[in-house]
Amino acid sequence: MPEQIKDYGKIRLVLMIVLALNWSVAIAKIIFGLGSRSTSMTADGFHSLSDGASNIIGLIGIHFASKAKDIDHPYGHKKYETFFSLGIAFLLFLVAIGIIHESLGRFNNAIALNITPASFIVMVITIMVNFIVMRYESKKGIELKSDILLSDSMHTRADIFTSVSVIMALIAIEMGFPLLDPVTSIIISVFIAYSGYKIVRQSSMILCDSAAIVDLKQIVDIVLSVEGVKTCHKIRTRGRPDDIYIDLHVQVDSEMHVGSAHKISYAIEDAIKKSLPQVVDIVVHIEPKE
Repeated sequence: MPEQIKDYGKIRLVLMIVLALNWSVAIAKIIFGLGSRSTSMTADGFHSLSDGASNIIGLIGIHFASKAKDIDHPYGHKKYETFFSLGIAFLLFLVAIGIIHESLGRFNNAIALNITPASFIVMVITIMVNFIVMRYESKKGIELKSDILLSDSMHTRADIFTSVSVIMALIAIEMGFPLLDPVTSIIISVFIAYSGYKIVRQSSMILCDSAAIVDLKQIVDIVLSVEGVKTCHKIRTRGRPDDIYIDLHVQVDSEMHVGSAHKISYAIEDAIKKSLPQVVDIVVHIEPKE
């Protein structure tokens, strides 16, 4: 348990660093976006701002997820991290709806834009910062085996693509095509909403105990390698990628002593956990082989 708490502490530190960088990028985009009256740059700024808000929600979720097992939570608190990710998705949906509403209004009420070289400089700098954040989160996510950091690094990668689209929109505006600004904003909002959808889909699968991502054939091979096991069937899995629970049935010799069968169940549990470290609990049902 102490090692687990230590890992959560490192993940919390990474999220705090990313939060500071995300909000610095967001404030720069929003200030220059409002100053130049560019909805695409402002939209991208609020997207980065929502990333910061999602980091805060992630910190809260990790605070609860890192707690040890207790009487009321015999399986631990790790699903709190998944539950709080739904709040991140909700924020993304709100931002997407707001951007679409404002962008549609621009088609009927055009506003003169004030694009300056500083606008392009800000966008290039923020793209560079986002790239550094993405690489940092990805590296730490692999090092700490944190799915939340790996997912957030993929989200930051999407931010880079949307920022590039904003630069393209600014160039189009300078060339005399101002309507491309709200069009680009709508495209960005679609990306934001899709990110929210992916979070809801992944989180709902975990919270509703969908089958975990694990090779069932590998589990069968591991179980059958244990001496005394005749067959293995009725395998069920659930949980987060880093917190998998398995139920399975095995058949042994019908004349086997209950003590020996009990030892086999422990041997199966040890063998699976050694081969699949993401598995935290295994329930083995012993049946006689007729």
